Amino acid sequence: MEKEIILTGDRPTGKLHLGHYVGSLKNRVKLQNTGAYDTYIMIADQQALTDNAKDPQKIIDNLIEVALDYLAVGLDPKLSTIFVQSQIPELSELTMYYLNLVTVSRLQRNPTVKEEIKQKNFELSVPAGFFVYPVSQAADITAFKASCVPVGEDQLPMIEQTREVVRSFNSIYGEVLVEPKALVPESGASSRLPGIDGKAKMSKSMGNGIYLSDDPDTLKKKVMSMFTDPKHIRVEDPGQVEGNVVFTYLDVFCEDKQILEEMKAHYTRGGLGDMKIKKYLNEILQAELEPIRNRRKEYENDISEVKKILYNGSIKAKEKASQTLKEVRDAIGIEYFKNL
Repeated sequence: MEKEIILTGDRPTGKLHLGHYVGSLKNRVKLQNTGAYDTYIMIADQQALTDNAKDPQKIIDNLIEVALDYLAVGLDPKLSTIFVQSQIPELSELTMYYLNLVTVSRLQRNPTVKEEIKQKNFELSVPAGFFVYPVSQAADITAFKASCVPVGEDQLPMIEQTREVVRSFNSIYGEVLVEPKALVPESGASSRLPGIDGKAKMSKSMGNGIYLSDDPDTLKKKVMSMFTDPKHIRVEDPGQVEGNVVFTYLDVFCEDKQILEEMKAHYTRGGLGDMKIKKYLNEILQAELEPIRNRRKEYENDISEVKKILYNGSIKAKEKASQTLKEVRDAIGIEYFKNL
């Protein structure tokens, strides 16, 4: 029985943080270790260049950082194919064919694209590459015949757009492409981890994240600066749990739910200080991140091995994408000289 194929990945625009960890990375490791899937994990450097073309060094510098984070959390190159998007030219050719199947108005209606254009303040100066990246993403997914794509809820419109491309292509040229489904994390809270400032979600661009590579002192400082309840001024004052970032993180990371519920009740009625709950969260996060830090240090001592992993993964990914591209070209009918 053939394994289901998973494709997932990240843009190399900065080191990965706890939001990535609970929203996707932890689940990727879990899926990988079941042995039930053929997993492809892409470092999406071309996609990152769509809005960073004038600063390519940012992408170059962070490529290895993201690879280190992948390996540190437990993604295993023996079990998952980790590759670099730009090293697979077949993806660009597939994008070109798919662009003919998507209208400008459909791209303009994509909620994820609309929201990201707003966040980046592009207004009328949207780079064309950024505008059409849902089509590029469709190429990434279909190139590997991925049937499962782990995403957060905010990315569901992107998967739907890929499904539309697949249906359109297959209806015109025959059943070649696989229509994927989205794998959304079970816990909505963990997939939308807020920043330590209590504003929006944790984000590289907003500088409100705890990074997987943060050393113990940096982690502690960030936890101690976390947003709590601004009205909880004195220890004896009743405190608000809802909207309190420390408790939001404890909901995700604290495994002893009985202790957590007791702390919430104590905080709500008064008599429990912010410092105490922050110290408790710090202990939990230090324990969670210590093995990740240790694995990262091992790989940091041999960057040439990390590059080799990406190179070998890219060769394997290219072979898979090349086969799909051949099938696509055959279906369209543009393999003019194959019998010569």
